Amino acid sequence: MTGHAVVIAGGGPTGLMLAGELGLAGVNVAIVEPREPGTLTGTRAGGLQARTIELLDQRGIADRFLSEGQVVPHVGYAGVRLDLSNVPTRHPYTLGLWQKHTERLLAGWVETLGVPVYRGQAVSGFAQDGEGVDVELSGGQRLRAQFLVGCDGGRSVIRKLAGIDFPGWDPTTSSLIAEVEMTGVPELGVHRNRFGTHAFGRVAYETRGGTVVYPDTGPVGVMVTEPQLQVTGEPTLRDLSEALIAACGTDYGVHSPTWISRFTDATRQAATYRAGRVLLAGDAAHVHAPNGGQGLNLGLQDAVNLGWKLAQVIQGVSPEHLLDTYHAERHPVAARVLRHTMALVALSRPDERTRAVHETLADLLRFEEPRQSLAAEMSGLGVRYDLGEGHPLLGRRMPDLALMTANGPAQLFTLLHDARPLLLHLGAAEPADVGLSPWADRVRLVHAQAAGPWELPGPGPVDAPQAVLIRPDGYVAWTGSLPERGLKDALTRWFGAPTVRS
Repeated sequence: MTGHAVVIAGGGPTGLMLAGELGLAGVNVAIVEPREPGTLTGTRAGGLQARTIELLDQRGIADRFLSEGQVVPHVGYAGVRLDLSNVPTRHPYTLGLWQKHTERLLAGWVETLGVPVYRGQAVSGFAQDGEGVDVELSGGQRLRAQFLVGCDGGRSVIRKLAGIDFPGWDPTTSSLIAEVEMTGVPELGVHRNRFGTHAFGRVAYETRGGTVVYPDTGPVGVMVTEPQLQVTGEPTLRDLSEALIAACGTDYGVHSPTWISRFTDATRQAATYRAGRVLLAGDAAHVHAPNGGQGLNLGLQDAVNLGWKLAQVIQGVSPEHLLDTYHAERHPVAARVLRHTMALVALSRPDERTRAVHETLADLLRFEEPRQSLAAEMSGLGVRYDLGEGHPLLGRRMPDLALMTANGPAQLFTLLHDARPLLLHLGAAEPADVGLSPWADRVRLVHAQAAGPWELPGPGPVDAPQAVLIRPDGYVAWTGSLPERGLKDALTRWFGAPTVRS
């Protein structure tokens, strides 16, 4: 029986991101993935939000994605464009990039970290005990792991076998999404009428000198709301044709589908993200309508929150209850996303009463404060974990400051490339003893200067603290002055008990 510290079921974006985080930490992790490389059907998720790009930047791999994607300087909400140009981040935009490219780029990163992948197989069963999990693969192989993480999508086998409830709301609408050829020429873009929403876009593109160029011919991506709710059966070309005729009066001579898929607005969230040694991330933990482009981003952010915590528990740095903070922090974030996606579906309904609500919301979003607040939320930059009262930074993502260090200028995110926690001291004079020595093997200390005040998405300008303790996921665990008792408490809480030196 082959042994690994962590087995990840599912090699989509969430599973790959988690594998990368664990690989950076030196954890023996493996992925189990039924698909072969490059066989993802469909366009799936179409973009990366600003906070997700920041997370990739924290690991030094953002440029790989930026070189292939299309920068869009806004995020949408029910057809209203929320400008991101004034949001305080080095990445004030959404990046248009199909999921198949996101997967390919993440897979390339994970490969450099030496993570093995069991391809052509799926997890078919498991049994956990007090020391680990016995994992059965569909090909008959058995693996032994300390932890099993289900990143296997909305129909997660791991979630079902773990007995984790998946409460939520049944679907009210269904849509078809496809890649097809057309003899007619539809108007590209997103359209709404009394039948619902439909959209057309070119699937193929190439990047020339940093500009994304779409061809005038070739396959067309189509999305259209179905006239009646459909939740069962494989969608057909006839279904697509009938839905287009209902919405547009013509099917544009649709033919030769590469693939056709159906999605609904079913909205569900796992009751718990952890059952003993089994954890969930990504769509295995939450499903919702694609409105707002949140799903893939939510999963990648789950992975970055979980990865360093799982690594510390496996390496004996932290007690196992650190894993409980994963659910405590990420479950409320996903719950808010689910609330927004349900609102967006409701706002997309074509009746006149809904249109009146939509127009009222659009009027409100002309004002700067609600626009900025909602832009921060939809971009992921406004996430704040409940770490108690204190400085406005506490629980929020650390801005990517331009620092002047003893080794010269540096962007703060470059100091997080190795996914190690960081104590950043910004005082004019270095204190003789910052109280970090019992954690010096785990936490990096950097003395630097940075201009203030700092700007946060949502709260706006805040005073710069003298010192900041930053977790590997880029979120602030503590702020204050050095030396200070509160720092020791925060270090112990997040990075384990102090080392006793003889």
